[in-house]
Amino acid sequence: MSTILIIEDEPELVKVLRAYLEQAGFTVLAAYRGDTGLSTWEHKKPDAVILDLNLPGMDGLDVAKEIRRKSSTPILMLTARVEETDQLIGLELGADDYLTKPYSPRLVVARVRALLRRSKQPNEVQNILRAADIEIDLSAHTVYRSGQPIELTPTEFNLLAALAEQPGRAFTRLQLLEACQGTAYAGYERTIDAHIKNLRAKIEPDSKNPTYIETVFGIGYRFTKTSLPVTSSSSG
Repeated sequence: MSTILIIEDEPELVKVLRAYLEQAGFTVLAAYRGDTGLSTWEHKKPDAVILDLNLPGMDGLDVAKEIRRKSSTPILMLTARVEETDQLIGLELGADDYLTKPYSPRLVVARVRALLRRSKQPNEVQNILRAADIEIDLSAHTVYRSGQPIELTPTEFNLLAALAEQPGRAFTRLQLLEACQGTAYAGYERTIDAHIKNLRAKIEPDSKNPTYIETVFGIGYRFTKTSLPVTSSSSG
């Protein structure tokens, strides 16, 4: 049974979300301030976090930044801020997905389930992608560059895997959303840019001059065909 932490300062909204999540089989923790929410996350280690941006004690963006600095815990960001820049800032700080208020509690549950599915991989089959000094283990959900581990969020991992599985192919933002989230949410195509920026910062030797993930102007992105081809291996 997965545990979900809700960090939200509106008690009635927490009550509704708790009811829907518990009905879906989740254990639910709640915090009504940013600082206490961060403390609860540190001590309870939930499987996912539902995080509001407008919080007393500590702003939600700062909470997201601290969580992501220490962990790849999936984060679903909730916000009444409709400006795209606020939403993109949240994604750049490491949130995996976001919803703007008002929203359906059923949709929140669906998004949480999707985040948890993306963060867990089956153990039966080993499937490894390699390109130059990058190694992506699809079953263990790990990434190494030159033998050093790189911690990615579930969305970043799935995005990298989708690109690396087909090096040289130019993906549109919509195609990447479908590949890494399973469903393309209307109006979310530009959020891929924020995830790509985060991914480059983690895997590229120089994120300003990327050698792995190229921008294809007018289309989207592609994983470059490096000097060593991408190969995969499987064993049962």
